[in-house]
Amino acid sequence: MGEILARNLIDKSIVGTDGTDFGTLANVTMGLESAALRNLIVDPNENLSLQSVDFERNEEGRLLIPIDRISTLNDQIVVHR
Repeated sequence: MGEILARNLIDKSIVGTDGTDFGTLANVTMGLESAALRNLIVDPNENLSLQSVDFERNEEGRLLIPIDRISTLNDQIVVHR
Protein backbone atom coordinates (compact mmCIF):
# COMPACT_ATOMS: atom_id res chain seq x y z
CA MET A 1 0.00 0.00 0.00
CA GLY A 2 1.38 3.41 -0.95
CA GLU A 3 1.47 6.42 1.32
CA ILE A 4 -1.80 8.13 2.17
CA LEU A 5 -2.22 11.25 4.29
CA ALA A 6 -4.41 10.68 7.35
CA ARG A 7 -6.36 13.88 6.70
CA ASN A 8 -7.51 12.36 3.37
CA LEU A 9 -9.08 9.44 5.23
CA ILE A 10 -11.28 11.38 7.68
CA ASP A 11 -15.01 10.98 6.90
CA LYS A 12 -14.41 7.99 4.60
CA SER A 13 -17.03 5.25 4.83
CA ILE A 14 -16.05 2.14 6.76
CA VAL A 15 -17.69 -1.02 5.43
CA GLY A 16 -17.24 -4.69 6.19
CA THR A 17 -16.29 -7.32 3.64
CA ASP A 18 -19.85 -8.59 4.18
CA GLY A 19 -21.34 -5.20 3.22
CA THR A 20 -22.00 -3.95 6.77
CA ASP A 21 -21.93 -0.13 6.92
CA PHE A 22 -20.03 0.58 10.15
CA GLY A 23 -19.98 4.37 9.78
CA THR A 24 -17.38 7.01 8.97
CA LEU A 25 -13.78 7.44 10.04
CA ALA A 26 -13.43 10.09 12.76
CA ASN A 27 -9.76 9.60 13.68
CA VAL A 28 -6.96 7.08 14.13
CA THR A 29 -4.88 6.10 17.15
CA MET A 30 -1.18 5.32 17.22
CA GLY A 31 1.37 4.11 19.72
CA LEU A 32 3.34 6.83 21.48
CA GLU A 33 6.66 5.03 21.41
CA SER A 34 6.32 2.98 18.24
CA ALA A 35 4.32 5.56 16.23
CA ALA A 36 2.55 2.56 14.68
CA LEU A 37 -1.09 2.99 13.76
CA ARG A 38 -3.37 1.04 16.10
CA ASN A 39 -7.07 1.69 15.54
CA LEU A 40 -9.56 3.37 13.29
CA ILE A 41 -11.95 5.43 15.41
CA VAL A 42 -15.32 5.22 13.70
CA ASP A 43 -18.49 7.22 14.22
CA PRO A 44 -21.02 4.39 13.99
CA ASN A 45 -23.80 4.41 11.43
CA GLU A 46 -27.05 5.26 13.26
CA ASN A 47 -28.71 2.16 11.75
CA LEU A 48 -25.93 -0.17 12.91
CA SER A 49 -26.96 -2.67 15.57
CA LEU A 50 -24.09 -2.27 18.04
CA GLN A 51 -25.00 -5.57 19.69
CA SER A 52 -23.98 -7.37 16.49
CA VAL A 53 -20.59 -5.64 16.32
CA ASP A 54 -17.64 -7.36 17.96
CA PHE A 55 -15.34 -4.32 17.94
CA GLU A 56 -14.53 -2.44 21.14
CA ARG A 57 -16.00 1.00 21.71
CA ASN A 58 -14.46 4.01 23.42
CA GLU A 59 -16.08 6.13 26.14
CA GLU A 60 -17.80 8.24 23.45
CA GLY A 61 -19.41 5.17 21.87
CA ARG A 62 -17.19 5.22 18.80
CA LEU A 63 -15.98 1.92 17.36
CA LEU A 64 -12.30 1.01 17.68
CA ILE A 65 -11.35 -1.08 14.67
CA PRO A 66 -7.79 -2.47 14.72
CA ILE A 67 -5.62 -1.33 11.82
CA ASP A 68 -4.80 -4.94 10.93
CA ARG A 69 -8.47 -5.44 9.99
CA ILE A 70 -8.17 -3.15 6.93
CA SER A 71 -8.73 -5.20 3.81
CA THR A 72 -8.96 -2.49 1.14
CA LEU A 73 -8.39 1.25 1.10
CA ASN A 74 -9.99 3.08 -1.84
CA ASP A 75 -13.12 5.24 -1.98
CA GLN A 76 -14.18 3.33 1.12
CA ILE A 77 -12.18 1.59 3.83
CA VAL A 78 -13.11 -2.07 3.81
CA VAL A 79 -12.48 -4.08 6.99
CA HIS A 80 -12.89 -7.74 7.84
CA ARG A 81 -14.41 -8.83 11.12
